[in-house]
Amino acid sequence: MKDVKYRHNVMEINSLLTFARVKGGFHNDCRDVYFIVLQGANETLRQELSSADKVLEAAVKAHQLIYKRISALPGISRSDDACYYASCYEEWMQSENQYVNIKASRSNTALAAQLSTALKMAVDSYAKSRTGMSDSIQKNFAVKLLYWTDLIFENDFIGWTDKSCIKVIATNVCKETESYFYYMLTLIGADVLFLQVNKDMDLPDALKQVYKRVLLGDYAAWKLEEYTPTVSDYVADTAVQNTPPQEQKFKTDQEQKKVIVHIPKHSREERQVHIDNAVEKTAKNPHTERTEKNFEQLALLAASVVMIAIHDNSGEIIGSGSGIMIGADGYILTNHHVVSDGRFFSVRIEEDDKVYPTDEIIKYNTVLDLAIIRIQRKLKPIPIYDGKDRLVRGQKVVAIGSPLGLFNSVSDGIISGFRKMDGVNMLQFTAPTSHGSSGGAVLNMYGEVIGISTAGFDNGQNINLAVGYDDMNLFVRGFT
Repeated sequence: MKDVKYRHNVMEINSLLTFARVKGGFHNDCRDVYFIVLQGANETLRQELSSADKVLEAAVKAHQLIYKRISALPGISRSDDACYYASCYEEWMQSENQYVNIKASRSNTALAAQLSTALKMAVDSYAKSRTGMSDSIQKNFAVKLLYWTDLIFENDFIGWTDKSCIKVIATNVCKETESYFYYMLTLIGADVLFLQVNKDMDLPDALKQVYKRVLLGDYAAWKLEEYTPTVSDYVADTAVQNTPPQEQKFKTDQEQKKVIVHIPKHSREERQVHIDNAVEKTAKNPHTERTEKNFEQLALLAASVVMIAIHDNSGEIIGSGSGIMIGADGYILTNHHVVSDGRFFSVRIEEDDKVYPTDEIIKYNTVLDLAIIRIQRKLKPIPIYDGKDRLVRGQKVVAIGSPLGLFNSVSDGIISGFRKMDGVNMLQFTAPTSHGSSGGAVLNMYGEVIGISTAGFDNGQNINLAVGYDDMNLFVRGFT
């Protein structure tokens, strides 16, 4: 992805309707955006605002832009939200500011990268406006910006590109941190207008080069009507446009037999009852019902391990891997190297004849070699080990994956060591794996995931590596 530069206010904007109708140009990797502050009110302001709403809503209906009118930005009230966005911030810092993975950007890698650049510029500008900027102040500031981005745009950015048109009108902005949030939005392509009807907003000096003030009249005490969209979410139609090729475009089962092996259907109903019970018992309250399982019971957990076929632009299968169900709403954990070269993917689940196509890469980390994809199906996830007891060499493990396309093969072994590879803590284990096992589950005898198969040594016998549960737990936070 090329670096895009954002240029502010290249054209005079003096009214709401002009703001609603203007569209910033995009030339030579330079995007024109607008950041306007309208001060005070005049006799025609209410009518202009209503007209601007209609103009922008018509553009939303035509799938030309995303429009938001915002009257207030709330604080973070739930501890779960605070923890989630704090973890997003920590991941951003660990990535050396290369990407921001929040709900709004998790299915769009280009946005994750551009949002990272925008967040960095907002944080740097904020730091210049303050004295005594500490790490904790910076973190709290960034967490607010990430939270507000998801709050407003979580379901709107599936089809985002650096040419997407976004319009934001914010009324009576009063806090400095809010002004930096809106500045950050301009750095992902949003045109932003402050409608300061009731009182002035003393924007920080660090932003004076990027906004333009326009005086409409004296400040007024009256309240603007709230905006209620009359059209469905922009994302509803955008999602259809970005749906991966339909299932009929995939090769038939007969054509795919070189990489897919079907499980016999005899006694399927009876077997499914055992599978459901095994998965449910493992996932449900693992602390109070934690008992060791035999190999046959552990093998039933293969129902929560999937096979992933990787397709290129023409629909051809170029490889396969495995994945672990981690969230009931369709979330599957796999290796980044499994999905990094694919245009889209088809997912197969044990005892289910349907193929689930997807191109949703929700989140990834190249250092940990982890990625999350999503399919449109309810899943029965396997719990990830909580680390209550220390893992030890010699401990028995079971590996489930699809080596060489052999769907959900089960093998047993032991933990043979603990290694650090390129700064990442890895489990070394002896359960046999092969190409295609990547992304598969390594389980302890309680049926908990202690690692995800990541690498093996072709020249070594049963020398296999897995990313451990501690990194996995941090990576999947918010999805389980």
